[in-house]
Amino acid sequence: MKFARILLASAAVLAVSLGSVQAKDAKKIGLAVANLQANFFNQIKQSVEAEAKARGIDVITVDAKGDGPTQVNQIQDLLTQNIDALIYIPAGAAAATVPVKLAKAAGVPVVNVDRNAEGAPGDTFIATDSVASAKAVCDYIIKEAGGKGKMVIIHGQKGTTPEVDRTKGCMEAVKAHPDVKVVAEQWSNMWSQDEGFQIMQNMLQAHPDVKIVFAQADGLALGAAQAIKVANPNHKIAVGGFDGDTAALEALKNGVFDVTATQQTQKMGRMAVDMAIKLVKGEKVPPVQLQNATLTTKDNVAGFIANHP
Repeated sequence: MKFARILLASAAVLAVSLGSVQAKDAKKIGLAVANLQANFFNQIKQSVEAEAKARGIDVITVDAKGDGPTQVNQIQDLLTQNIDALIYIPAGAAAATVPVKLAKAAGVPVVNVDRNAEGAPGDTFIATDSVASAKAVCDYIIKEAGGKGKMVIIHGQKGTTPEVDRTKGCMEAVKAHPDVKVVAEQWSNMWSQDEGFQIMQNMLQAHPDVKIVFAQADGLALGAAQAIKVANPNHKIAVGGFDGDTAALEALKNGVFDVTATQQTQKMGRMAVDMAIKLVKGEKVPPVQLQNATLTTKDNVAGFIANHP
């Protein structure tokens, strides 16, 4: 009996000591961003860094510039710098699982933002409900076109979480309108304005009578709108974007394109830091945390320009 009491006491001491190891405070966070040339990712970066600073946490930020292998190397380097948690926005679909596996092998919790890794998700995933928001955008531009006509889709980077979800949401809207026909689709590599311009130019040459354009990011939408202006068609073309980028909101106010879905970038950055802190302490967090985006037009854009959510 005495021996059993000693074993129980030893187990209790061990449990307390292990609990104190798990319940530690985050002092240093790694932030791996897909591409800081994109306004959306810059907003996330700024929000993460501001929230971490307010909580006395250091942040080491790396920018993959859209290249998956580069990002893998950057995260390997971050893991050698004794980070307590990793906030991770995958640069692409192909190598997205590798950093998560590396971090987990090193005992570092992972907060995925905007994009998750198929087959190797982070400890929690914070993103916009892109399916619902893309459906709302496509419903709007289809209505602007009178519920019928030829439509084109300019996709984001193929296979990434937002590209897949925004396609799904938009197609839900298309299927509900039998008089709308998608006549062309093309994928971009960087979600950029230059790509939007070039893709839209080619689409207009092949389909000059197109009436509806869904561009899966505001950069792509601004490029598409520029190409339409240059082509000067004799009919209205409704253009929808996605993100709520700061420059795009100003363009929306000026009637450059028709609608976007404004994401809660500042909130998502703050949430990412909060989740990292909780994970480092050993607390349980939801595996998926989807946020609403707001359908934004010329009528309500001023509030988002003044105070981005």
